[in-house]
Amino acid sequence: MTDPMTKLLAQKGVLLADGATGTNLFNMGLMSGDAPEMWNTQYPEKIIALYKGAVNAGSDLFLTNSFGANASRLKLHSAQKRVHELSRVAAELGREVADTAGRTVIVAGSVGPTGEIMEPVGTLSHAHAVEMFHETADGLKAGGADILWLETISAPEEYRAAAEAFALAGMPWAGTMSFDTAGRTMMGMTSAGMVEMVEDIDNAPAAFGANCGTGASDLLRTVLGFTAKGAQLPIIAKGNAGIPKYHDGHIHYDGTPELMGTYAVMARNCGATIIGGCCGTMPSHLEKMREALDTTPKGAAPELEEIGAALGAFSSESDGTDGAGPVRSPRRGRRRPTG
Repeated sequence: MTDPMTKLLAQKGVLLADGATGTNLFNMGLMSGDAPEMWNTQYPEKIIALYKGAVNAGSDLFLTNSFGANASRLKLHSAQKRVHELSRVAAELGREVADTAGRTVIVAGSVGPTGEIMEPVGTLSHAHAVEMFHETADGLKAGGADILWLETISAPEEYRAAAEAFALAGMPWAGTMSFDTAGRTMMGMTSAGMVEMVEDIDNAPAAFGANCGTGASDLLRTVLGFTAKGAQLPIIAKGNAGIPKYHDGHIHYDGTPELMGTYAVMARNCGATIIGGCCGTMPSHLEKMREALDTTPKGAAPELEEIGAALGAFSSESDGTDGAGPVRSPRRGRRRPTG
């Protein structure tokens, strides 16, 4: 049976996803170091406001506040036994918003990385990773998520573990990786390598792509890498709203709503059919993205020079597929919620 996201994509041709989770929650009072997932039960009204912000701006789907809802990350807050509960509530709140939207809106259950390094480089076993992902997935399923949404993954081994877990949960899924090291993920995966992986994986995603990373220009170069490799699955583009700038003790993203509107159209022209924003992307950005997609006819894929001129310079000369990009050493630590 076709999953709800694939069905809506077939009807509309292009879907607008949501924007940032972290940026919006920090603006609501979340403090650095806090676990955003705890807000699902502490401040459900704020999570509902987060979801409604995307829906009211025109998004066709939004991600749940469950990015860090796994045992490894929640253990840092002595909440590792609440994985299923917090995941379930995240989806239940999303279901409430989607079911009262007056149109079809997809609830995508966000699943972030474990925060650990997998064997053989690190100590996290495949079996343990599958177990953690399955617990999160089962909670999101119980809460009514339409589809699972893996995001900000760096290691192909972790991507594969999640795919296995989602099969155990009996849920359709989509999955993105973060290409932030000269066109590669932190663990060295290229855009071409990702296409090969999703075509080979047993439980294939309904869509795949890239999120976060550096700026919107770099992300679109990655999307072009997907299409150059002949990707057959729908492509997701979820780029940051410009480049992060540190100002008055806070990180701000310099991308304007107008820039993100241009990015959305370029992402579609590059071959993406599920387009959203990541870090720094607010409802005001989404509104311009919705307007731009609705009013601008699809054009030819832009050249790299056009992308750079419109969205800003690339962070590196290489897109990672030419063998020139560096491979960053593995690092440990908790990532913030995407956005």
